[in-house]
Formats: sequence, C-alpha cells, structure tokens
Amino acid sequence: MKKLISLLIGCSLALAGAALAQQPTPSKGKRAPEKPRTTEAQQPKGKPAKPETPAAKQPRAMKERGATTERGATTEPGAGKGRKTPASQEPATAPAPERDVSGQPAGAPTPGAKQQAQERRKGMKTPPPSAKAPPKATPATAGAKATAAPPAPVSPAGQQNVQANVGAKAKKPDPQKVQQIKSQHANFRAQPKPQQVPAVTFNQSRRIEGSERWQGPQYEVFRSYRPERHDQGWYRSHYNRVELIGGGYYFWNNGYWYPAWGYDPSAEYYAYDGPIYVGHRAEPPDKVIADVQAVLQEMGYYRGEVDGLLGPLTREALTAYQADNGLTTTAAIDQPTLDTLGMG
Repeated sequence: MKKLISLLIGCSLALAGAALAQQPTPSKGKRAPEKPRTTEAQQPKGKPAKPETPAAKQPRAMKERGATTERGATTEPGAGKGRKTPASQEPATAPAPERDVSGQPAGAPTPGAKQQAQERRKGMKTPPPSAKAPPKATPATAGAKATAAPPAPVSPAGQQNVQANVGAKAKKPDPQKVQQIKSQHANFRAQPKPQQVPAVTFNQSRRIEGSERWQGPQYEVFRSYRPERHDQGWYRSHYNRVELIGGGYYFWNNGYWYPAWGYDPSAEYYAYDGPIYVGHRAEPPDKVIADVQAVLQEMGYYRGEVDGLLGPLTREALTAYQADNGLTTTAAIDQPTLDTLGMG
C-alpha cells in the first residue's frame, strides 16, 4: 500500500515537473519577456513605427521639465513619410537602456533641454538657432588695433617742420616770368587812388598788429616801427633819399622805405603805414609793389589791379602766399617774402 501511494506521488510530481518545465521561467527582478520591438531604423519603408504608450506620454513629461522640441528636425531614412525626428537623435543601434521612439533614454531630457535648463539657471535666454552671432575680431584686426599708436603731440619744432612741408608743396613763381614782369615795370609809377584804396591816417601811438610775435632779425624793423612826424629839414638831415611816390613822401633806410609823415602835409597819401622792403638796390617802393602784385596775380593769389599801392587786396594776397610757403604772415613785403618770390 505504501509502495502504491509512493508511486502515485512520484507520478504526480513527475507530471508537475514536466508542466513546469514547459512554462518559461521569468528572470529574477525583470519583467516577463515581451515581444521584440522594431526600432524606427529597422521599420520597413512605408510602415510607420507605432509609438508605445510610455513614449506617447514622453512629450508631456518633457514639457513638464521645461524641455522644448528643437527646430532642426530632419526626416530619417526608413522612418514613415512626413515623420520628423529631432536632428540630435542618437543612432538607433547604440546600446542603451530602455529608449523611447526618438532613441533617447526614457525620461531623459534632450541635449537642447539640458542647455536651456543651464541657461535658465544663469538667467540667460536661449537664442534661436537662426540667430547670427556678432562678428568676431580676427587676429589680424585685433593685432592692428593693439599696435595702433596714438598720435604724438606736436612740438613747436614739429609745427615749424609742418609749415616747412606745407611751404614745400606751395606753387613757386617761374624765375623767367619774374624777370619778364620786372622788365615790364622798369618805369612804373603809381598814382594815388583814394576812392579804390583808402588812405591811412597818422597815429603816433599806432603799432603794427601782431609784430611782437614775429621772431627773427628780419622782422625787427616791424617790431620797432613807430610813426613819427617831422619837417623837411629833419628828414634831409637824417636821410639821403626822400622821394614823392604815389601821392606821398617816403624816405629810404637800409633796404626799407618808410612814410615821411609831415614832410609835406599836402602830399600824405599812404595806403599802408609801415616799412616796405625793396632790397639794397633801393628801387622805388611802388615799382616793387607792382612787381609783387603781378607775380601773385600770375600765381592766382592776387585778383586786383596792378597799381603799385599796398592796399587791402594786396595784403590779403601776401598773407595767403606767406601761409602757403610757411612764412610769418606779416601781410607786408618783408625780406623773407621778397626772397621766396625771387626779387630779393
């Protein structure tokens, strides 16, 4: 009897074991095996992959975490027509834990979401992918800016050099033209024209304006000039030459002609009250003035009449010529000016 019972138990156990052997044993700590899924890369063309339920809920989960869908989506080969996946998607064949439809680990934010989350923590706004970055300085331009030296301060000597350079570029008179003009004015005599060129009046306290700033011995006569009034006897006893020129009497002294105020009160027409340099040949002042006017007219500085009178238009032309040649602007016929004109 015991043997029969033992035999029945053994058969029951054998049947139970056979039944259990036919059923698959689930692995410890893992879910029951599911049917193998086909990734998007393995899907046949024309049959879009069906997203699983967890993947369908993924966009909502990503929105709750602050992730946004990136713009650079492209259509993968093998995916369904018209279906776009993010361009930053990882290859479907990369070994990874359980992934969603896009190939990213389930529940993990995309690289774009990570970058946006970091920038939000820093208080920055994510620029759109199409935004252009500001141009960066190239090494060449950066080096040029770094090595650019600031302009050096100009010293008084440097200013003189600048004036000399400006003068070197100025138009010079033609020596042959100068000699031709001088020969034409060999017998020139000026006539008083008070309507066109007003006469100056005697002022004993008058000083030549700006002459205190004119440096050099060639300008000493202008700095020291003081109008004086004397009779004919005084002038004759002090100077060898006193002549009536252009409506007024002048006396000659060491290369300059000066107005002889008081020599003849009836002949005191002077267009300019000051020294007029003519050189050591003692040529009449009106002839020298006419030569200067004609040469300046030839060079485009003087636009008035060649009248031998040192009036306002002639003095303006002299100032322009002196400035262009780096000379002291005396607005008068002085030794440096006459020398540069080739008449000294």
